Amino acid sequence: MSTEITNILLVGVGGQGILLASEILSETCMLAGYDVKKSEIHGMSQRGGSVVSHVRYGTKVFSPIVPEGEGDILFGFELMETCRSLSLLKPGGSVIANDLRIPPPSVLMGQESYPEGLANSINNRFSDFLLVDGQKLATEAGNPRAANTVLLGAVSKRLAIAEEFWLAALQKMVPAKALEINFKAFMLGRGLE
Repeated sequence: MSTEITNILLVGVGGQGILLASEILSETCMLAGYDVKKSEIHGMSQRGGSVVSHVRYGTKVFSPIVPEGEGDILFGFELMETCRSLSLLKPGGSVIANDLRIPPPSVLMGQESYPEGLANSINNRFSDFLLVDGQKLATEAGNPRAANTVLLGAVSKRLAIAEEFWLAALQKMVPAKALEINFKAFMLGRGLE
């Protein structure tokens, strides 16, 4: 086990399952024997506002907040929120983003337009970029609301943590009635390259 700290940021809008995904990620890291710190920032999250969750793990972690420019992985649930958070990543960081656009209120009210070409913009800045159709894969697994678990599966491939710890954390954190669908969603995400 290395002594360095791994910094992961989860970003999106309220209602996308970001907090559950950060809980599962944190639990997985703890089951694998790491010290874990987690913090969330909610901006009107219940009304579709921005949500950012910081998860840091390693041998010993003192602060839950990922310093700006030191993120290893940006795990984006919505494209514009992913782009807004790119400055938190270090050069050479990884970006896993859901191919989903949720227009903010200013766009819905016609005051602004949703920016075009966000995925290309991310791809031009970060060579390790994976764009995931989370809703499509989650629907394949049995429930479009399991997109967060699809994304978690994709992120899991970039972390040196055994699959058994991920599955154990899912089993502990996901309600029994939704477990089978979430296992399928996770494995679909884990199978992405």
